[in-house]
Amino acid sequence: MSLKIDQDHGRFRQIVRGKIRQNLRRYISQGELLGRKGKDVVSIPIPQIDIPRFRFGDKQQGGVGQGDGEPGDAMGGEPKEGDGKGKAGKDGGDHSLDVDVTLDELADILGEELELPDILHKGKSKISDAHDKYSGIRRVGPESLRHFKRTYREALKRMISSGSFNADKPVIVPVPDDKRYRSWKTINEPIANAVIIYMMDVSGSMGDEQKEIVRIESFWLDAWLTRQYKGLESRFIIHDAVAREVDRDTFFRTRESGGTMISSAYKLCAQMITDHYPASEWNIYPFHFSDGDNWSMDDTLQCVEILKKQLLPAVNMFAYGQVESPYGSGQFIKDLKEHFAGDERVVTSEIRDKDAVVGSIKDFLGKGK
Repeated sequence: MSLKIDQDHGRFRQIVRGKIRQNLRRYISQGELLGRKGKDVVSIPIPQIDIPRFRFGDKQQGGVGQGDGEPGDAMGGEPKEGDGKGKAGKDGGDHSLDVDVTLDELADILGEELELPDILHKGKSKISDAHDKYSGIRRVGPESLRHFKRTYREALKRMISSGSFNADKPVIVPVPDDKRYRSWKTINEPIANAVIIYMMDVSGSMGDEQKEIVRIESFWLDAWLTRQYKGLESRFIIHDAVAREVDRDTFFRTRESGGTMISSAYKLCAQMITDHYPASEWNIYPFHFSDGDNWSMDDTLQCVEILKKQLLPAVNMFAYGQVESPYGSGQFIKDLKEHFAGDERVVTSEIRDKDAVVGSIKDFLGKGK
């Protein structure tokens, strides 16, 4: 019975997984999952999972299921679909089913749907993960680690050598000296850690719609990179004419105002890496989101200089996402493409609206950096 339940549960999970993949692009573009995120799972609304049910057969020969109705009518007095008109009724309607999915499962589905490659870790951190590994056999140990095959082999060897083994009645009785136990040793394996440094322009041209796009994209970036690394940290920088580090909530709720000097964010990002994340120990992912407006060409050239001399030598990749705004010039992405043409460490993406988030994620993560 337990095995059959496990099989049924496995089939149900496969159905759910298929439904999520089928609707993943809608979930991404509409941001439905962000408000449903728990500590370790996400609650996802799955529509239209068909449940098997009895229906009338073609031959009306009497028996169970006969009575008023037409062939194909559902049994059990199930509520009929309404047309949305008329007064409030007492019958239930069709609803989506909320299913809990772990963030790891969600990241796997994202990777399958967007065909994302696994990331090649740049290095290992000095932080170690200690775990035990069975490495041999010894004569003493707890009974829970007794190696039964080796124990009976030793008993058989002893009985044969002593002449007490009877091939016609092969009864093998181990004695304490025959017992063998698994031995282990503790392995300290360095963990590949990563940090995402999110930077966002919060000047007057970046409105709520633009920040919502950044919020949706950062959710999925976090989900994928968390799946790739055992340890993942996220840091947040906002900037207008000046830059400062904030927490996640402030990052997405800060009201837009002021002018724009992008170099202020790049300077703070470079200092953060120097102080906390040595390039030999960390996989570093700066993501900058802006509408492409900058104060001056001089400041843009300063950004290019910081990227070349400080950021690019230290990071796995530098990602710039330009969110379309009716008030932004959109010039900055053109300048990056001009100065870093052919440099695979700089990845740019133009994000017109929420529907373009899927393509942007593919742009950023599709090379396995």
